[in-house]
Amino acid sequence: MPALSDAERERYARHLEIPGVGEEGQRRLRDSSVLLIGTGGLGSPAAMYLAAAGVGRIGLVDDDRVERSNLQRQILHGESSVGQPKLDSAIRTLREINPHVDYVGHPVRFTPENAAGLVADYDLVVDGSDNFPTRFLSNDACYFAGKPLVYGSIFRFEGQVGVFAPHRGGPCYRCMLPELPPPGAAPSCAEAGVLGVLPGVIGSLQAMEAIKLLAGLGSPPLGKLVCYDALRTSFRDVRIDRDPRCRLCGDPASIRSLSNPETGAPQGCGLECPSVSVAELRAILSANPATVLVDVRQPEEHARAAIPGSRLIPLAELPARLRELPGDGPVYLHCKSGRRSAQAVEFLRRQGIDQAVNVAGGIDAWLAE
Repeated sequence: MPALSDAERERYARHLEIPGVGEEGQRRLRDSSVLLIGTGGLGSPAAMYLAAAGVGRIGLVDDDRVERSNLQRQILHGESSVGQPKLDSAIRTLREINPHVDYVGHPVRFTPENAAGLVADYDLVVDGSDNFPTRFLSNDACYFAGKPLVYGSIFRFEGQVGVFAPHRGGPCYRCMLPELPPPGAAPSCAEAGVLGVLPGVIGSLQAMEAIKLLAGLGSPPLGKLVCYDALRTSFRDVRIDRDPRCRLCGDPASIRSLSNPETGAPQGCGLECPSVSVAELRAILSANPATVLVDVRQPEEHARAAIPGSRLIPLAELPARLRELPGDGPVYLHCKSGRRSAQAVEFLRRQGIDQAVNVAGGIDAWLAE
């Protein structure tokens, strides 16, 4: 490996003083590469610290655009970036942090069709995604490529970090979560909310584990899920054993392709149901003010903002309040973004209310329009 330049020695001077890192460790970082899935809440701090540490090549996968609601936690982006592709905003910020790193933008969604090719070009993967199908996919792609996966997840005041690397003797993500959870089992950040600083904590821990792996430092948390509780200011470890019956890394394995039921599931709410747009709903309400519109959010959400004429029936109360809904005629249901209401539509149709219809995008889309 070529020696560090004078400029590199100056930039990474504090690293060079650390026993176990030094010039050799810094050269390893410079000659390493990381694929980062997502430049949002987790991806922002992870990317910034990987760049600052001098990881030589950082690939960024994201096909989304910056929204103002992102700015509370996605610190790669600022007010001037609203409406722009996240990759443009992210790379612009990262070049300010360290212009000597090679940033490679992949303006695509991480899918079973492109995952193998993307993962093959990097030494390890940091997963900053926010949905189960992508987590299963990053796990499977890393397993087949023999690459470590640095996993992270967040929920309101809690977060988790782990490293999945069966080729190093640890479990894979499927050993912890064998199958896709049922639709609606875990709300998104948009549904549940998240304290803005929490992804900063978890994303920074993901960057730490990636740097340790690349520079050969310490011990990665193989077979261990590190759980952080912000309200109690506490960390705890949960042991994860490798499952000999795992469909991916067990023996015998039944998953032999990146295209499988988990990786191919919808990345949104996971429910296919009849729906209307908010523009269509507005026209329906205008033509018939007596239209039945049900808000399945919580009372505090309804109090903050509500569609005129809607009646509040929280999702958990829906089974006990079926009598309040007409047995014939359309029933339109909405929530914040369409996830819980899609779940409600599926439930009502199973109960024989065949004209239950979801309002796509929920009240977020209504207010935006």
